[in-house]
Amino acid sequence: MVTSLGVVLGYLAVLLANARHFYTDDTESQYTGLWIGLGQSLRNGEFPVLVPERWMSGNNTMDDAGLFNPPQLLIDLIAPSVDNMALYATVVKLIFSIIAALGVYRICLAYGAKPWWSAVAGVAFPLSGFFLFFDQASWMTALTGTAWLVHAWASSVRYVRGIAGPIPVFVFLYLTISTQYIFPAVEAVLMLGAVAVGEILYQRKWLNVPKLVAVAGCAGLAGLLTFLPSILSAKVTWRGTSAVINDQFLTIPWSESLNASLPSTLPAFTSWWGYVQPLPVTYIAWFLIPALAFIDWRRARESWRELSAVALFAVMILMWSAGPGTVGPLRWPVRLLPMLAISLLVLVCVLVSRYGTLSSLRTRALAAGVLIAALWLRSFSADPHNFVRHLIAVVVVGALVAGAVWLGQNRGVAAVCLMSIAAMFPIAFWQVEAAQPTPMSYNYPTNRSEAKAAFPDFPGNTIQLAERGLVQPGDKSLDGAYGSLVFGNYAKSLDLSYVNGYTPTGHFYFGELLCMRWDSSVCPDAYRRLFAPEESTGRPLVDLMKLDRVVLQRALFTDMAGQPAPAGWKWVDYPGHDKYILVLERENGLISTQNGRVADVSAGQATSLSETATTSRVRVNAPDGAHIVFARLGWPGYRATLNGRPIPISVTAKSFVAIDLPPGTEAGELVLTWRPPGWKIGVTSALAGVAGLALLQLMYVRERRREARERARVAADVG
Repeated sequence: MVTSLGVVLGYLAVLLANARHFYTDDTESQYTGLWIGLGQSLRNGEFPVLVPERWMSGNNTMDDAGLFNPPQLLIDLIAPSVDNMALYATVVKLIFSIIAALGVYRICLAYGAKPWWSAVAGVAFPLSGFFLFFDQASWMTALTGTAWLVHAWASSVRYVRGIAGPIPVFVFLYLTISTQYIFPAVEAVLMLGAVAVGEILYQRKWLNVPKLVAVAGCAGLAGLLTFLPSILSAKVTWRGTSAVINDQFLTIPWSESLNASLPSTLPAFTSWWGYVQPLPVTYIAWFLIPALAFIDWRRARESWRELSAVALFAVMILMWSAGPGTVGPLRWPVRLLPMLAISLLVLVCVLVSRYGTLSSLRTRALAAGVLIAALWLRSFSADPHNFVRHLIAVVVVGALVAGAVWLGQNRGVAAVCLMSIAAMFPIAFWQVEAAQPTPMSYNYPTNRSEAKAAFPDFPGNTIQLAERGLVQPGDKSLDGAYGSLVFGNYAKSLDLSYVNGYTPTGHFYFGELLCMRWDSSVCPDAYRRLFAPEESTGRPLVDLMKLDRVVLQRALFTDMAGQPAPAGWKWVDYPGHDKYILVLERENGLISTQNGRVADVSAGQATSLSETATTSRVRVNAPDGAHIVFARLGWPGYRATLNGRPIPISVTAKSFVAIDLPPGTEAGELVLTWRPPGWKIGVTSALAGVAGLALLQLMYVRERRREARERARVAADVG
C-alpha cells in the first residue's frame, strides 16, 4: 500500500512540473499511434502481424509491438476508445510504474529487508533519473519490460530457495521477453546468471540452480516467437549487423555513478545534446550514497554470500554501461542505468534494513559528510557551470540526512522511511521543472478528435515527403504544422493510411530507395526517386506502391510551387494547409482500390480475387509467361503457389514482392501469402516451453507434498 501510494504521489509531483512528462518523444511519436493502429485491427478481428500499406513500419513482428504479450494487447484494444492520448499514456505508465515498484519491493523482501525499507526502494526506483526521464517519459517498452523483469527476479530467488514454485518465474520471464524489446530480455539473462551464481555461493550447493535454469529455458522457448521473425529478417533491415563497435555514444563512465544521490547532477557523456546532459539521468535517490555511512559493515559481512547476486548484477551492468557502444542490435548502454538503479537500491536498502546503525554517530556523520562532498565534487567536475545549483543540492541532501538521523534516534525506522519517501516528491518536481522545456518533446496534439478535425480528409493511401527537422518550434502545434504534416506514427492516431510511420528497425533497401529514415523523414531527392521509372518494370515507385496521394512539405521542396504535375497527376488545393504542404493526387481517382495489390504485370492478365493483409489471391493468364509485381514490401516470409504448386518469389528493386509466371499459364490461381519467418518453430517451441513448465510444476508439487509428509511424520514421532 505504501509503495503504490508513493508511486502515485510521485507521479502527481512530476505532473505538477510538466503535465506532458509521460507523453513525450517516442511515446507520442511511436507508441500511442501504434497502440491505436493495433487496437483497431484487433477490433476488426485481424491479428495485425502485417499492414502492407505502411511499408517499413507495417511489419509488426519487427518492432516494439508486443504482439504476443497479453497485457500489451489489452492496452491496444482499449486505445481506440480514448480521445486524450496523453491521459491514456500517463495512466498506463502509472500502472506499470506501480508494478515495477512492487517488483523492487519484492526483491528487497526476498533478500531479507524489512517492509519499510523495501517500500523506500520501491518508491525510489520510478523516481530515479534515467527511468523517470527516459523509460517512463519516452521508451514505453523499456518501462514494461523492466516492470516484469523485477518480478521475475524476485520470483527466481523465491523459487531457487524453495519458497515458491516455477509458474511465477515462467510468467514474469515470458512477459519480459514478449514486450518485444531486446534489452529487457538480455538483462533478464544477466539477472538469471547473477541469481544462479549468487545462490550457489549462498546455499553452498548447486542442486536447486538447475531448476531455475530449466524454468528460464522454458520461458525462453515460449518467448522465442517474439524475436525469431526479426532475427530471420535481420538481413534486410538497418539492424542486420553483428558488429561490436565502441563509438562512445551514450556510454557511461563509471565515475558518473558517484553522483547518484545529488539531485542537481547533470552528468557528462556523449549524447544527442552534446557532452554535459540537460537531464539528471544518473541520479538514483538522495539517500543512496549517504546511507552507506550508517551501515554496520562488520556485521554486514556475514551476508555477502546471500547478497552476492545483487552485487554481481550491479558489476555486470557497470561493465556493460561503460561500453562498447554497440553490440549487434544492442546499442546505447545508457539504457542499462535502470538496472544499476535497481541493484544499488536493493543492495543499500537491504543492508540498511538489516544492519543500519547510529552507533558512533559522530564518526558516521563525518563519513556521510565526506560522501556528500564526493557527490558534489563529481557533479561539479561534470558540470562546473552550475556550481551554485550543486552547492544548494548538497545543503538539501545534508539537511535530509540530518533529519533522517534525528528521526531514527527519536521516532524510529518507520518515521525515517516515511520521511525518505516524502523527500522524493519535491526532488522529482524540482528535477522535472528544472528540465523545462524538455528537449525531447514533439509537442503532438493530445486529443485525437481535435487533431482529426483539423487535419485534411485524405482517403486512400498517402505518402508524405518531409523532413521533421525543418518544422520550426513555433509551428509544433495543431494550428501549425501538425494540422497538415505527420511524422512517426501520428497518421495512425488520425486513422489515416500513410506510408509514413515510426520504425527503429526499418527495411534497408526500401529506405535507400526513398532515402527514408526511422521517423519517415526523407531527403530532398525523394520526390525525384518516387516518380523515376524503376529499371526492370519502367514504372515509377509511386505506381508500384499504388499510392493515391503525395504530400510535399513546402519547407523541404521550396521550388515546387508552380511546377507542372507529373503525367497522370494534378495539384490539389487544401485551403488552410497550403502554408505547410503541397498535395498531388491522381487525375483518375484512387488507384489503391483497384485490382487488389497487383501493381504491375509485364504481359497477360492478373485479376485480384481477394485480399487480406497477409494474402493476395489472383487469377492469372500468361500464355507467354509474365512478371507480376505486388504493392507489398519484400519482407522475408512470403510464399507463393500457382494452382496449388509452389512457385519461386523474387524481389524487384530489392523491395517489391514479385513473381515470374511460367509460359503456358492460363486461368491459373496465384496465391501469395506471408507468415512471420520461423513461426512454425516458434509455435512448437512455445508448446514445448509450456509442457516443460507443467513438468516442473508437477515436480514442485510432488516435492512439497513429500516435505509435508516428512514434517507430519516428524511431528508424529515427537508427539
